[in-house]
Amino acid sequence: MRAPRSVVLLFVATLLWLPQVQRFHHADRARLREALTERATRPRDVAAMRAVNPEWDFMRRTFTVLALGDRALSAPADARARYVAAMDREIDDVLATEAAHGKSRFLLGYGSARPFVDPEARSVFVDGEIVMMIAARELVAPRPALRAEADRRAEAIERAMRRSPTLSAESYPDECWTFCNTTALAALSMWDAATGSDHDDLGRAWVARARERLLDTRTGILVSSFTRDGVVRDGAEGSSIWMSARNLLLVDEAFARDQYARARRELSVTFLGFAWAREWPQGTPRRPDVDSGPIVPLLDASAGSSAFALLGASAFGDEAYLDGLLASAELAGFPDGAGYRASNDVGDAVLASALTHGPLWARARARRVAEVAR
Repeated sequence: MRAPRSVVLLFVATLLWLPQVQRFHHADRARLREALTERATRPRDVAAMRAVNPEWDFMRRTFTVLALGDRALSAPADARARYVAAMDREIDDVLATEAAHGKSRFLLGYGSARPFVDPEARSVFVDGEIVMMIAARELVAPRPALRAEADRRAEAIERAMRRSPTLSAESYPDECWTFCNTTALAALSMWDAATGSDHDDLGRAWVARARERLLDTRTGILVSSFTRDGVVRDGAEGSSIWMSARNLLLVDEAFARDQYARARRELSVTFLGFAWAREWPQGTPRRPDVDSGPIVPLLDASAGSSAFALLGASAFGDEAYLDGLLASAELAGFPDGAGYRASNDVGDAVLASALTHGPLWARARARRVAEVAR
């Protein structure tokens, strides 16, 4: 039987209309960059965020400081002071909060359930991101009062990493996360660029050890978490690898680009101008958690992986993928003129950092190159 003429016309119209949908969900990057940078400095509900995950209370501050640092370096000289003052408020508050509530303030409850393996019992998640915040501030403009704090934590990170069989420090007791260790390595590289210290050999050694012991055997992507001795706990995950690849640009650019390319191949999805990211490579076991966020049925889209994919796409100049990810946010994120209602405080800060990314990493890399040349 021949299909009714109206059905055929509807089918043809759909074919013509669908490819145009993305045009109606174009993100204004400049507006978003401005709105989200401001919004990230004014968290909506810290108590609610901490009730879900106290790590988010901490990570919001890190990504906010990075976004502010990038904005400061790209702003006219007469506007820079406002961003620097906002960076100082975030850094001073995180240090005061930790001093008042203890070093487990920003960790999930199991962080104090049993002893760390390393004798210093420090979390590289906390130390690494604090060094990164202070290093970002120092790259924008010197603040000598913070240097002793960053030096103390940088030295603790290096000691813990060098004592570990995997050259990775613990984020939680006998639990090492690639996200946190690459963040720590990037932070050390930024601190080197800001102060003239030198952790290049640690970065090279970590990459060599990771190539030997921390790559997923099927995809070649860095695994997400493992014991201090190198027993894999979680394999390749989008909520880890996009940020890790961005971090590794300051440690080993060739390895970073290889990891981004593998993640793009295994985890990214594009359709009619829209894009999203899976949390796990196809055919691998799934372990949904607070990091992956909700998984959209049928599309297999992960909120956590898609958010961090924005960071990766921005850092690696992947404009087509970045446009697609932003189009998806405009379509499904309930834009409200100052961000997305479907997001939260840490999501706002991650997106702000993605949209501002560039000046801090460029300054850190340029200074390191200059120092090596000397």
